[in-house]
Amino acid sequence: MLKVGLIGCGFMGSMHANCYNNIPDAKVTAVADLRPEKAAELAKISDAAIYTTGKELIENADVDIIDICLPTYLHAEHALLAMDKVKYVFVEKPVTLTLEEGKALIAKAAETGAQVQVGQVIRFWDEYVELKKIVESGKYDKVINANFRRISPLPTWGWENWLLDKSKSGGAGQDLHIHDVDYVLSLFGEPKTYYSVKNDNNGYVNTLMNYGDFVVGVEGTWDLPVCHPFQATFRVVFEKAVVENADGKFLCYTDEGAEEIKIEKVALSGGVSGGNISDLGGYYNELVYFCDKAAKGEKIEKATVCDAVASLDFLLRELNFKG
Repeated sequence: MLKVGLIGCGFMGSMHANCYNNIPDAKVTAVADLRPEKAAELAKISDAAIYTTGKELIENADVDIIDICLPTYLHAEHALLAMDKVKYVFVEKPVTLTLEEGKALIAKAAETGAQVQVGQVIRFWDEYVELKKIVESGKYDKVINANFRRISPLPTWGWENWLLDKSKSGGAGQDLHIHDVDYVLSLFGEPKTYYSVKNDNNGYVNTLMNYGDFVVGVEGTWDLPVCHPFQATFRVVFEKAVVENADGKFLCYTDEGAEEIKIEKVALSGGVSGGNISDLGGYYNELVYFCDKAAKGEKIEKATVCDAVASLDFLLRELNFKG
């Protein structure tokens, strides 16, 4: 049984706690949060010990893995300490606030031998996993163009509104848009050239990535009214088909007509409130992978700290693009 130390018991921490509760060989045995009511709420799921701070948990808890679900600006200091404590560390996305912090994590992992996975969850989201298989199979021939879009109301659910403070979250570009940037880089690699536009507060970002014989558009915003639904969609045009995930439908269009792409999803118990996601699926998939690697003592090969820092590097270049 893997003993999990969970640092941060807010929206994402709640997501992770419920995922671990669905993994037979993992149990959250320690939680930490400055808000005692939040820590107590998650602790009761698995009768976990409660710590006031993440540093207390790292120093004192008997755990095998540490999962960091803190605001972005707190990732680096806790991840560096965690790598001295355990060999398997999970850090929510974006990996760090700055590129320098990200490089420090890479260096620490090399020094300690710690295996670090980052919560770039789209790499594990069922529809996106299936799309990657379709692209790599070549069944519909070459990609002609693609579009990835992630739009959201302003995220007001963060602890002390940290998400709205660009010095703590990086804004919509770093917190939301990075999901699709990371996925596109994992699918196609770095583009030959790119052109990016954004507004002054980083609440809207739109980037055109040129791969020579095809282009990919990636759009993200959280500047929408609170009544607007969160949407994460993609459309990939191949020479022989169009694969689209939008409006709750995952479809393949060919000259013969439209066909639903069916995916069997794992039935999960528990849930979360707040935020913009209620489906545990992708979060469950990434933590199953993480726990499996930790249980076997194997190397993390998907959504690694190096992957995440490379995506952060590209994202920051996007946000600083001058045209």
